[in-house]
Amino acid sequence: MTTAHASTAQVGAVSATTHANNRGRTSPAAPTREWLRKTALRLALASVLVFCLLPIAFLVATSFKTRDEVLSGHFLPLAPTLANWSTVFDIAPLHRNLLNSLAVALVSLAVTLLIAVPATYAVVKLRRGPALAGALLSSYVAPPVVALLPLFFMMRHAGLNNSILGLGLVEGLMNVPVAFWLLRSFFKQVPVALDEAAWLDGVGYWRTLWRVNLPLLWPGLVSTGLICLILTYNEFLLASVLNSRPDIRTITVAISLFQGERVVNFGQMAAASLVGIAPVYLVALAFQKQLVGGLGAGR
Repeated sequence: MTTAHASTAQVGAVSATTHANNRGRTSPAAPTREWLRKTALRLALASVLVFCLLPIAFLVATSFKTRDEVLSGHFLPLAPTLANWSTVFDIAPLHRNLLNSLAVALVSLAVTLLIAVPATYAVVKLRRGPALAGALLSSYVAPPVVALLPLFFMMRHAGLNNSILGLGLVEGLMNVPVAFWLLRSFFKQVPVALDEAAWLDGVGYWRTLWRVNLPLLWPGLVSTGLICLILTYNEFLLASVLNSRPDIRTITVAISLFQGERVVNFGQMAAASLVGIAPVYLVALAFQKQLVGGLGAGR
């Protein structure tokens, strides 16, 4: 009986030793699988990068092509020329169009945040108007062209047609649902206990929003503001209908005018497009840390 127990103990000890040795060994296929995983991830990221940069590269190449080279279908210019860049500023006052677009975007951003921030605070923290979220989202169900005619007559009666203020006001109101849904997740991350503590100390709703919530929401406000700014800067439909004066024309409308009735000046349009892209790219590059951090925190 004692011998049987000793044999069993010896077998168990040998099995435990063998299992420990096998566990300590690294499978020869493990480094290969890890290398394949990293390689596949790098290839996927490279593919996404090429997909995103290819349109920009095509615009750059087209801006140095003649009209015949554009129609030939070659990606790179066979005989690069600077004629498009030297001509595009003579045809259209792009510097003024850029300033108009930036002015409209800033007015629109101010209108959007002044409405969206208190509205989001009231819905999320004060539990006021729970149906407001669905109502705001429903405004994006119909295409913007549906509201184009009523907006045109409303702006004309208000005397705000052909003005930067009027266009910024309309586009700011159009971006309120976007800002509301972006800010909603940020407001939810601020504990309600902070608001309740401020209310117990006699602080009103507006001061609680300004003193307690907004300092904690700064990354979210920056990222939301950048997105709304870019949306307004890139908007074309309202800018082309509500503004008809050449001196307040935005950059998107100015770029579209390079397309004539019979001939499209692709090279000049590409050069003008690159000029229009530059300010937005520089703004996004300057605030990329706040933009990425704010969007990452608002998940």
